[in-house]
Amino acid sequence: MTTDFGGADWFVGTMKGVLLGLQPRAHLVDITHEIPAGDIRAGAFALAASHGFFPRGTVHVAVVDPGVGSRRRAIAVQTMNYVFVGPDNGVLSLALAREKIKAVHQITNEQLFLHPVSSTFHGRDIFAPAAANLSKGLPLGKLGAPIKEFVKLSWPEPQRSANSIKGEIVYIDRFGNAITNIGNATLTSRVEGSCEIIVRGKRLCALQGFYQAVPRGDPVAVPGSSGFLELAVNGGSAAKKFKLKVAERVILRARTH
Repeated sequence: MTTDFGGADWFVGTMKGVLLGLQPRAHLVDITHEIPAGDIRAGAFALAASHGFFPRGTVHVAVVDPGVGSRRRAIAVQTMNYVFVGPDNGVLSLALAREKIKAVHQITNEQLFLHPVSSTFHGRDIFAPAAANLSKGLPLGKLGAPIKEFVKLSWPEPQRSANSIKGEIVYIDRFGNAITNIGNATLTSRVEGSCEIIVRGKRLCALQGFYQAVPRGDPVAVPGSSGFLELAVNGGSAAKKFKLKVAERVILRARTH
């Protein structure tokens, strides 16, 4: 489960109640419920960074749904490894970009829904029942008609030159680490300490192998566990210290001195 519901209210617990009521044998795992409210891109990144570590056959339910109750579609997607359930607003798309898709179906079979269906809580009334039934072996075709296209978030591609890579911040985690779209694979040929990070036209830090490669309180860039370069502060928050924000430009370049 990946949502923006937080832990203060009854939303997550209620969804789990519906899931377990329909599928008592389910093993429920929380990826996160702390996605910033309505932040579809953050939810999509969290799902993409984590989904591949689950066993084959896992049903992933992602609900970051500011359009709940509108004409946006509800969808279920079967890939070679998993099933994904959620609103058709792009929250599934970054994870699906890493998967081989077998089928996409709209969720329209009202016989599977909880009634009355709330216009503000489709996680409970539509997505949880669909996910529970799929985990019991219900074919996707029983949910609704197949569709060919679904909403895809645009992913900013880094721009590479001989001596630099231009990217941007795509996610900020709870530690204040700013995760970029510069993949770790592009860093393998770059020697630690030989590259530096430029933000707002100024040198921020050097590329190192781990957080404590620099003194406490100093900034550092490291290959992150999400598979992407992240900007951090040893023992602190890079986002707070340098007022970093999502979509801010970042340049990785060879050190000139």
